Amino acid sequence: MIYQGNAITVARGGDDIATLTFDLQGESVNKLSGAVIRELGQALDAVRGESGLKGLMLKSAKEAFIVGADITEFHAMFEKEEADILAMLEQVHGIFNGLEDLPFPTVTALNGLALGGGCEVALSTDFRVMSESAKIGLPETKLGILPGWGGCVRLPRVIGADNAIEWIAGGTENRAEACLKVGAVDAVVPAEDLEAASLDILARANAGELDYQARRSEKNSALNLNPVEQMMVFETSKGFVAGKAGPHYPAPVESIKVMQKGCGETRDRAQAIEAKAFAKLARTEVCFNLVGLFLNDQVVKKQGGKYAKTAAPVKQAAVLGAGIMGGGIAYQSAAKGTPILMKDIKEEAIELGLKEARKLFGKQAQRGKLTPQAVAEKLGNIRPTLSYGDFGHVDLVVEAVVENPKVKDAVLTEVEAQVGEDTILASNTSTISINRLAANLKRPENFCGMHFFNPVHRMPLVEVIRGEKSSDAAIAATVAYARAMGKTPIVVNDCPGFLVNRVLFPYFGGFTLLVEQGADFQRVDKVMEKFGWPMGPAYLLDVVGMDTAVHANEVMAEGFPDRMAREGKTAIQAMYENERLGQKNGKGFYAYELDRKGKQKKVVDDAAIGLVKELAAGSREFSDEDIIARMMVPLCMETVRCLEDNIVGTPAEADMALIYGIGFPPFRGGALRYIDAMGVAEFVALADSLASELGALYAPTERLREMANAGETFYGQSH
Repeated sequence: MIYQGNAITVARGGDDIATLTFDLQGESVNKLSGAVIRELGQALDAVRGESGLKGLMLKSAKEAFIVGADITEFHAMFEKEEADILAMLEQVHGIFNGLEDLPFPTVTALNGLALGGGCEVALSTDFRVMSESAKIGLPETKLGILPGWGGCVRLPRVIGADNAIEWIAGGTENRAEACLKVGAVDAVVPAEDLEAASLDILARANAGELDYQARRSEKNSALNLNPVEQMMVFETSKGFVAGKAGPHYPAPVESIKVMQKGCGETRDRAQAIEAKAFAKLARTEVCFNLVGLFLNDQVVKKQGGKYAKTAAPVKQAAVLGAGIMGGGIAYQSAAKGTPILMKDIKEEAIELGLKEARKLFGKQAQRGKLTPQAVAEKLGNIRPTLSYGDFGHVDLVVEAVVENPKVKDAVLTEVEAQVGEDTILASNTSTISINRLAANLKRPENFCGMHFFNPVHRMPLVEVIRGEKSSDAAIAATVAYARAMGKTPIVVNDCPGFLVNRVLFPYFGGFTLLVEQGADFQRVDKVMEKFGWPMGPAYLLDVVGMDTAVHANEVMAEGFPDRMAREGKTAIQAMYENERLGQKNGKGFYAYELDRKGKQKKVVDDAAIGLVKELAAGSREFSDEDIIARMMVPLCMETVRCLEDNIVGTPAEADMALIYGIGFPPFRGGALRYIDAMGVAEFVALADSLASELGALYAPTERLREMANAGETFYGQSH
């Protein structure tokens, strides 16, 4: 044994080839923490001290190669001074360059995921061999940074600048076939042949068949592009990527600038350019929030995993109600491999649900994601029915009929009599109390909420709602089923609107107050879109549907009359009464017409402007800051209340639910992180100043005041 550490071992094998194995003890995956990087440096020192070696193979003893850096260390590291971050990068560059400069050929055997730092390690060796199922990529721009351990320097020199821009700016994970095509790897082989193929490449390099020194020379030199080619590649990419990423995400464009500045330089000078840009991005609020988002996502997945471990498997599902929503649920279940019965009382509804599923599978086929045979197989997972004949064998039923308590009550009591004693019933309700729906059930312990968001195939969140009598087994099975469907489930307790809608409607309340006081709703939309929302509140209401909004508003007003009940007619009610339901009938705050691709495009509608003006007390100019405060404070305050009322368990789950459920701007990290960034005391002061004019919707809670006085935050230090 040449070296033995906690994460890395190096052993000498036959033909004087050393094998460096990554196998981080106590973890299911290999990560490049600060400690592992130090070990890598020590291991390579030991390799250099070993005489007579003719090659080095890097491999992993785990399913993945290396999933990247240890992101849990990022916040603490990125809070340091720029000079400290640069020193860290210089140290890592020294280690990776040392690997690249070893006096014999090197190869990486990529058996599974190699992302971020894992990909950068592999790029430091002369050759790469990949198993057929492996993927590699540099996803750092998704965290608000760029590859800082040589990725921006080596990748363009290995696969060409245009391909490297696509990989790095897009943050993509790339399959073996695509990697071989662009030259990122030298061979793709079945998993069982990976080590033999890697050792064969080293033997061929030592025999002079493969010129490993020429490989190094390419990676150490300037990129072979003349000034015109440079301009064509980099300038056109910057414009395209800037348009796609938007103004709030600087990392993708910055990564292209780094590749451009470094393309005429040698390795060490190009790495210095990369390090400087990395250190600058690492200290931004966007990076802090996106890293926080990743960590929150891990918390949510861990919580879901705990439930799933104890869950009875859902081998056969059913959905009641075969409209667009039911069809979407059936599609999602079938697409991910859980067979599902789709029941309705009307033949035409069944046809609508099947049409929705066929359309979605058809799109997958058009994009080349599914073969016609796979489409047929997956469609076969959906069995339409007008009767309860096969419901005795169903493990979980999702009720997705109209949002009406009487109808839901009738359907749930009816289906309960048709299923087995252990079958879980879940209601896809967006607002109706689970306790209320459980009242007439014989087995309320087998009942909970399972709130999907529309469109089901796109929206990642599922709220799993625990009623007073819902058992742990029911919650666990529902969480496990949501995960099997490829969704992110978050468990919340029962209350009007649950978590997401309870938080969204105070945001709409802020909007209603603004337009009543004379704000131009189109301007409010523009300001909130500039702030980072995918669409402004008026546009979002059109997408939600005015009938849905009026119904949900009534539920909220009944549940929280002190702050959500309104006197007089609101703009939402005015739209509803004038049959302006939004996109579903082509007119709401805006009118809608089809564009060339057949998608709905909003256009200004004078009739809607006139309706809103009738309700407004004159016309009033609000600054952008005023609009943002009046919109965001009620939303953030209600998120705080949901946490205090134990509707949601952790700040991480609350923030992820808003990002996944209603498109809260990801780069702002979520409502509670937004309060932390502003400062809890500053937020309380802002809320108080608004509450004095606008009332209880804006008022801080006593607990939030205590936090402000004690200097507390929702996430604590360095999280």
